[in-house]
Amino acid sequence: MKRQRVYSFLLIALCLCTTCIAKAPKYVFYFIGDGMGLNQVMSTQYYLKQCEGELGITPLGFAQFPYTGIATSYSGSSDVTDSAAGGTALATGCKTANGVIGMLTDKQTPAISIAQMAHDYGARVGVTTSVTINHATPSSFYAHQKSRNDYYEIGLQLPVSGFEFFAGGSLAENTNPDDKSAPKLYDVIEEAGYTIVRGYDEYQKLVDADKVVLIQKDAAAAKEDAIPYAIDAREGDLTLEQITEAAIDHLYDKRHKKGFFLMVEGGKIDYACHANDAAAMFLETVNFDNAIQIAYEFYKQHPKETLIVITADHETGGFTLGTGSYALNFSALQYQKVSKAGFSRIINQLRHDTKDNVSWEQIKAALKENFGFWDTVKLSERDEKALYEEYQRSFTGDKKVQMAESLYFRDEPISALAVKIIDRIAMVSWPITSHSAAYVPVFAVGNGAEQFVGQMNNIDIPMKIAKIAGYKK
Repeated sequence: MKRQRVYSFLLIALCLCTTCIAKAPKYVFYFIGDGMGLNQVMSTQYYLKQCEGELGITPLGFAQFPYTGIATSYSGSSDVTDSAAGGTALATGCKTANGVIGMLTDKQTPAISIAQMAHDYGARVGVTTSVTINHATPSSFYAHQKSRNDYYEIGLQLPVSGFEFFAGGSLAENTNPDDKSAPKLYDVIEEAGYTIVRGYDEYQKLVDADKVVLIQKDAAAAKEDAIPYAIDAREGDLTLEQITEAAIDHLYDKRHKKGFFLMVEGGKIDYACHANDAAAMFLETVNFDNAIQIAYEFYKQHPKETLIVITADHETGGFTLGTGSYALNFSALQYQKVSKAGFSRIINQLRHDTKDNVSWEQIKAALKENFGFWDTVKLSERDEKALYEEYQRSFTGDKKVQMAESLYFRDEPISALAVKIIDRIAMVSWPITSHSAAYVPVFAVGNGAEQFVGQMNNIDIPMKIAKIAGYKK
């Protein structure tokens, strides 16, 4: 018995010793799927399998990571968080009020982000997104502002951070809305020593730039500030995969002993969910997974030195798999070729080309081409009648067209109706167009990933990462 006790003590001591000498991860990836709840992940896997003509799931890459958990997302002011408070929680490990960026609930005390902690530690830092770089989630990693809507003031804080890499669609409010004589954000950023790079092709030609801000090509002429939805993307458009590749390329230096910290936000998952656009959401989630696989390939080359953590700031839309008939028909959504916003642009072009004299035949042809209606996606008499009646209201009446509004878009009513119909055919439902208080998923792989299991609070996630990586406030 005494000998067994001695062996037990030796085993504990050996385990403690091993823990003490274990090296912290040198390279940390932090992926945030904005609006990506558990159902968004699960439904995308069902969608991919149904597109193959089979039942079951085709797993997303990150959903197969060995360590999984769930997190609560409530803010410091509400059970239902917004992206500012959610982003701040994931960035700083502190709860704050909805609408507040990088501050405590008193709206005065700055909260230090894990990105800043990593930078102070000596790591190179990147903050990237598929939306605007001064949007709520990315700005939570470098800014401190009472209101998420103060885009210009948030943008001014970007170069102050000193982080080595930023990327996104563009910057919102390049000019100060309250002072037209104030310098433009891009000018301020360039004067601070950053190189503004427009498009991935231009980035690949870049030589010897210490600090970079990568935005989409022709950002000023783009339809929106964010990079295009994956479902709407054309050749040459900046993608989240390219952003991730560029970030790794810029931040990685095997001679740099402290490594890097990189945050990547899949921001347009949230946009699609606010718009209640399932097809766009599925492809945004796939696109997010593709970006994560870029990091995973890096991990496979540096398995003992890399940690990858994936989560979300909240769920959007209250997305539901099924409408009560014990069936799903997600495969119908493969015939949707554009987002709700993308189809609105097609309708707007028809209005322009015909001087607002669009015929039902033209609308019907556009619906066939972009949603597969009548051909591959059969419509009920009720749905066809609803589309025709909406056409009459929107194109033949004297009244002003009442646009369909979501948080980020104003869409043609016939576009909104078409998406609503194909979602119903697919047997999905959206009870809301805003955020919910549902659990969000957590996935992890790499050095320290075993810490991200079970139920946790969202503020636990950055603190776990900081502890594992050796960052200190």
